[in-house]
Amino acid sequence: MKVKVVFYSMYGHIYRMAEAIAEGAREVEGAEVELLQVPELVPDAALERSGAKKAREVFAHIPVAKPGDLADADAIIFGTPTRFGNMCAQMRSFMDQTGGLWAQNALVGKVGSVFTSSATQHGGQETTITSFHTTLLHHGMVIVGLPYSETRQTTLEDISGGSPYGASTIAAADGSRMPSENELAMARFQGRHVANIARKLVGK
Repeated sequence: MKVKVVFYSMYGHIYRMAEAIAEGAREVEGAEVELLQVPELVPDAALERSGAKKAREVFAHIPVAKPGDLADADAIIFGTPTRFGNMCAQMRSFMDQTGGLWAQNALVGKVGSVFTSSATQHGGQETTITSFHTTLLHHGMVIVGLPYSETRQTTLEDISGGSPYGASTIAAADGSRMPSENELAMARFQGRHVANIARKLVGK
């Protein structure tokens, strides 16, 4: 059973969440988990000015995804930062290139799930995930979120991301806040939950 975690990360927040998602998925017997990052669209000079080029060195070893890489997965968990309440341009560009897969019904019946990040507590995390679901539904995918049985969502003890739609993290306006242990735990649960459901669907 193949689980793919496909993400875009500029400063490393989504990458750290992707690692946790993968950790959780690997706990499921028979799960073969692969991390892939979507191509960058921002010019090197702009990445250099923003400090993102240095930050991206941490996950430079992760292979760059091609749309065709999705076809052999049983489950795909997508990670994108929030951009004005929607997926980022890099992820949108990647998903817009999956028309060939759509024409072939290549993703029909596969499990799809989404996680995200934003700079602020109410920065469009939920709309980013639910609007991403629209694309997955057009592909005929089976959507899986983050159920309330993962009780870490209900904590009031600290600032935390997470919703029934998927795991998330809050990066702070200057990007200084990395995912908390609570947020990483929800990501691990989501990865494990998705892999378990995919395993049942494929009968392995």
